[in-house]
Amino acid sequence: MTFTSKIFALFAFFALLASPRAQAQSADFHVIPLPKDVKSTQAGSFQLDRTTLICYPAGDKQLKRTAEWLAEYISEITGLKLTVVNQTMQRHCIRLSSAMRHENPEAYNIRVNSEIILIDGASAAGTFYGVQTFRKALPVGAAQSVRIPGTEVKDWPRFSYRGAHLDVARHFMTADSVKRFIDILALHNINRFHWHLTDDQGWRIEIKKYPLLTKIGAWRDQTVIGHNSGKYDGTRHGGFYSQKEIKDIVKYAAERHITIIPEIDMPGHMQAALAGYPELGCTGGPYKVWQMWGVTDSVLCAGNEKTYEFIDNVLDEVVKLFPSEYIHVGGDECPKTEWAKCARCQAFIKANHLEADGKHTAEERLQSYLIRHAEAHLNKLGRQMIGWDETLEGGLAPNATVMSWRGEKGGIEAAQQGHDVIMTPTNYCYFDYCQATDYTKEPCGASSYLPIERVYSYDVMPEDLTAEQQKHIIGVQANCWTEYMRNFREVEYMIMPRYAALSEIQWSNPEQKNWDDFAVRLGRYTDLYRKYNYNFARTIYGVKIDLSSDAKKRAVIATLSTIDDAPLHYSLDGSDPAKSPLIYSSPIELRTDCELRAAAVRKSGEVTTSSATVSFNKATACPVTLLQKPNTAYTYGGGPMLTDGIRATDTNFSSGKWMGFSQNDLEAIIDLGEATSVSRVSVNTCVGKGAWVFDARGFEVEGSLDGQNFSPIASESYPEMKESDPDKIYTHTLSFDATSVRYLKVKVISERCMPKWHGSAGKAGFVFVDEIAVF
Repeated sequence: MTFTSKIFALFAFFALLASPRAQAQSADFHVIPLPKDVKSTQAGSFQLDRTTLICYPAGDKQLKRTAEWLAEYISEITGLKLTVVNQTMQRHCIRLSSAMRHENPEAYNIRVNSEIILIDGASAAGTFYGVQTFRKALPVGAAQSVRIPGTEVKDWPRFSYRGAHLDVARHFMTADSVKRFIDILALHNINRFHWHLTDDQGWRIEIKKYPLLTKIGAWRDQTVIGHNSGKYDGTRHGGFYSQKEIKDIVKYAAERHITIIPEIDMPGHMQAALAGYPELGCTGGPYKVWQMWGVTDSVLCAGNEKTYEFIDNVLDEVVKLFPSEYIHVGGDECPKTEWAKCARCQAFIKANHLEADGKHTAEERLQSYLIRHAEAHLNKLGRQMIGWDETLEGGLAPNATVMSWRGEKGGIEAAQQGHDVIMTPTNYCYFDYCQATDYTKEPCGASSYLPIERVYSYDVMPEDLTAEQQKHIIGVQANCWTEYMRNFREVEYMIMPRYAALSEIQWSNPEQKNWDDFAVRLGRYTDLYRKYNYNFARTIYGVKIDLSSDAKKRAVIATLSTIDDAPLHYSLDGSDPAKSPLIYSSPIELRTDCELRAAAVRKSGEVTTSSATVSFNKATACPVTLLQKPNTAYTYGGGPMLTDGIRATDTNFSSGKWMGFSQNDLEAIIDLGEATSVSRVSVNTCVGKGAWVFDARGFEVEGSLDGQNFSPIASESYPEMKESDPDKIYTHTLSFDATSVRYLKVKVISERCMPKWHGSAGKAGFVFVDEIAVF
């Protein structure tokens, strides 16, 4: 080697030492979910490199498998390939143990010093969760070594039941996809997999005694496009899991300390089963596997003795496949229309003294009878039943656990009756809901909005319960219904990163929760998503535009933010904000019509943009007083949002741009500030009839100069909506002779009684109202 070559080699060597990848990167144990206690110690740092061993106790098969996974994780994340040995003590090693004493079997400790890393669990499951924390603490990226600072971690979960639900009935997911789902659960410390296996649109589990359940019931000829558009894709869809495949998947989950809870939904959501066995229905069919979404009247005949035989036989085979303590029997969304007309059902009601009792209808008591039968059969088999909160109707089965999805009311009622409860309310835990306020920016989802911030804000424990009753709240679960998820990549998009928020409310104590801190940790967490090629929603990196009206300044105030505090540029004329010289530093005051566009420009070169159109009228930024209360779930910004200059552009009624009323009306007084000539008032409503969201039944405007004495100005009444009326935004306008007023009282009347054609006929509907515009 020449002298020059030696010099270049020397420079190259020092450059390599100085490069980020060659330098030892540091682990950080402030992960998701956040451990109970993370303390730095003076015990020195451990240098993780290729010479590090992973040790487990000889003969311990569970810890051996966990050790092998830890080696895989380290290799995947850092590129370092470590050796696993069955020796209890070695220097420069990661030692796994399950000798820790703790009242919670999933507890673990991690202790790091310069010579050893000890991951010790109160059980093999506890050690597994300690390994998950260690895995998430590692920096993602190829490294020759990783510095693990002297640390002690003490941790255990808040809830024993940490659930995630996957619906494979609406769209079938392959066995490999289900295993990938289980891997995702393990990453998020989730220990219960609620597997929704049957529904109107497909039966996915092999039952040997009833082969037509899968031969016929697992396949539908075509699928409706989108939200029951009336158009179909013309493509046959289906599939099912053989009993051999199910046993393999159950084992795969158990190795990762995840229990699978199967759901066989009954007595409703059974049209796929009836397609194969029509004699189990009230009418005898014929039935077809359903090709659309929603709730069908075709349910099991609860007056037919063969129905109970069918339930017993199916549950017998299910129990042999799934060793879980719990078996889920659904019990939700079961229309009683066919039972009310069915001679066998009515005779069965009479013979078993199930007549209406003042609290429940005869048909509700009939459903309760069927669910109690299923529970009794499961109890004979040594298992416990879970049902959706509708199982409260007609009287709850004696030993049942309730899964509360229609808000928290059912869960509270069940806990007060002494039953265990799993909370899974729609407005926090339904991950088929959209993550972006603009539907066009993500895959099709249900017509509701559930951002990760709202998931993270959920306080699982109801304050209405006593300390003793709160013990019955055993956990929380997120549900993933797949009507609009055609493949597993779309499932990944909908569940992540919301699973990160879910895992923290399931595991960490509520006093530990801090959104700003979580957002920082989430930035590191998504590095793992990228490493594993998970299709997570990038909407978290978008620019958030918060608009509020300031009545004193008579201005709309725009506040911009990002989850990672990225630099922001903006424009007010609709031009490309990334090229704009306007740099955001404080809230923007808007007083004229504009198209606000904002861009986050990150160091990586990635640019994300958001926009909002602000339109001014005589009421914009004026004070608003609400005379009737909105529904508590849909209050959002309160009265001021009705005059903030923003008009919703879609029917996403839970996006925060609509205010919802049920059993009350929108009744608001707007103070225009001074006597003003007005001749037109308009308001928008949105309609999503399947979600009980209807158009207004009336629109009234009154005026006043003193705010006390109001006189009618104009009004209109609107007819009951027909089933054929489209779901869309409706604009209602009242025009009248110019009138001088300072105060306007605006009233939008809600639907008090949904029409006969609706599945929930007779109940009160919602009216959702957007901007009130005055001209």
